[in-house]
This record gives sequence, C-alpha cells and structure tokens, in this order.
Amino acid sequence: MHDMTDPTRTVVSRVMNAAPEAVYAALLDADAVAAWLPPGPMRCVMHAFDGREGGAFRMSLVYPEGERSARGKTSEDTDTFRGRFVKLIPNELIVWVTEFESEDPAFAGEMTVRWMLAPAGSGTDVTVLCENIPRGIRPEDNEAGCRSTLEKLAAFLNG
Repeated sequence: MHDMTDPTRTVVSRVMNAAPEAVYAALLDADAVAAWLPPGPMRCVMHAFDGREGGAFRMSLVYPEGERSARGKTSEDTDTFRGRFVKLIPNELIVWVTEFESEDPAFAGEMTVRWMLAPAGSGTDVTVLCENIPRGIRPEDNEAGCRSTLEKLAAFLNG
C-alpha cells in the first residue's frame, strides 16, 4: 500500500509458507533472486551478486520480447540497476540500496528496499518497504511490482 501523501514510499506484505530461515536464504542467493525477483513476465540477468553486508550487486530486469508497454529505464526493454547490502540481520531483515542505470533524471537517486521477516504461525510474514522511489516510477506501479515479486517468491519457496 502506498502512502497517498508520500509518493516516494510503498509497503507490501505477504505471508509465506516457509520458515524465516528459508526466506532469508532465498533473499541472499543470486540464483534464487534471479528466479523470483522479476515482476510479471520479466526475466533477470544477474551481472554480479555478493550477498553479504557491504556486498554489491548488479542486475538487469528484461521485459518480454515484443511487449508493447515496455518502457525500460536503461534501454527500451531493460531496467539495469546496481546496489549494495546495507544491513543484514539473519532471518529478520535485509536492507539494500539500489540505483537505476538511466540517463533519465526521473530515475536518478538511491532507493532503499527493506525486506522485513517475522514469524507467522508456521510461515513468515514478509514485508517489503521501498523508500525514496524515483519520481519517474509511479507508486502504484512500484506496489504492483512488489506484489508480483512476493507472489513469485512464495511460489519459489513452495516449488
């Protein structure tokens, strides 16, 4: 849900049918992230991934070939971004800061993404908080992308 008074912030949650340890591991494994992170029909190309506090990553999310609505931030069909892991609390919290590689100033700046994990019965409540969303990204689009990502994470964990 995005805060109507703050267009630079969204929060989305979903309960996963997996223990916090399994969710945490899936958030720090390059192959796992490449599988579940891209929203909808997009795919991920992982360029670099060092899943530790202070570690860096770089990846591209690629729109499906021929998708008419594709408006990539880096190229017509690609969103490439880099980031770093700012804080890791095992099985509880992952904070990363990302920045899109784009010549468009509407996508400039660092966005902070917090992945918060909390036990929920036999599963885990996963909350994604995005802050400082670049002005070129509509909050409702960011929210929809996060919901899709959480659906894919749930399917990945139950696969």
